[in-house]
Amino acid sequence: MTTPQQPEYADRSFRSTHGIVGGLLLLGFAAWIGGDALVTGEGRVRWIAAAGLLLVVPLIVAFTFRPAVYANDDRMRVRNPFRTVDLPWASVADVRAGYSSEVVTTDGTKYQLWSVPVSLRERKRAARRQDRTDAGSGPGAGSAGILSALGAGRAGRDATPAAKSAGADQTVADLRELAERCASRPTAQGAPHVRWAYEILAPALAGLVLLIVLLAV
Repeated sequence: MTTPQQPEYADRSFRSTHGIVGGLLLLGFAAWIGGDALVTGEGRVRWIAAAGLLLVVPLIVAFTFRPAVYANDDRMRVRNPFRTVDLPWASVADVRAGYSSEVVTTDGTKYQLWSVPVSLRERKRAARRQDRTDAGSGPGAGSAGILSALGAGRAGRDATPAAKSAGADQTVADLRELAERCASRPTAQGAPHVRWAYEILAPALAGLVLLIVLLAV
């Protein structure tokens, strides 16, 4: 029996820093409001606050802390708010970013990459930087372009494409390059596997049911 070949590199992770910061703020706000109701509330108010926290906290975690993409030489793992998708590289047809980032499998199924949000503003800024670099180092830039090139032209010429593109676009390019390079590996074969995040769904659903019952009684 042969031992499966191990990935050459450990998992690389891609997460949204803005999402995590937003999650911390939302959790703090929920703890402030819900905690105050639990401490100072009376009668059903405490139960309603507890049910509300049971519903809201898992949803905050799901949409802010949970989303992530992990990738190594064998597969790509997409962790979205309510499910996790394991995609061996051989099953990945494309990774792309339009108005959102997504991975497309060989059978045409699409999965959104929640942890790689596309910022049109950042993309426009990257395009403007690229335009200024091209204008400053082009043959018809004139004296202003020459002076700019003397000061920053070397940095522009030496900059990699990663430095000139938006963050989401560069992440998608990295993932696409991994898919193309590793799809033929024996350990990168197989079909996608989807697992629902019951650790998020179960408490949120319980909180919702309890909240509905308390408000209806």
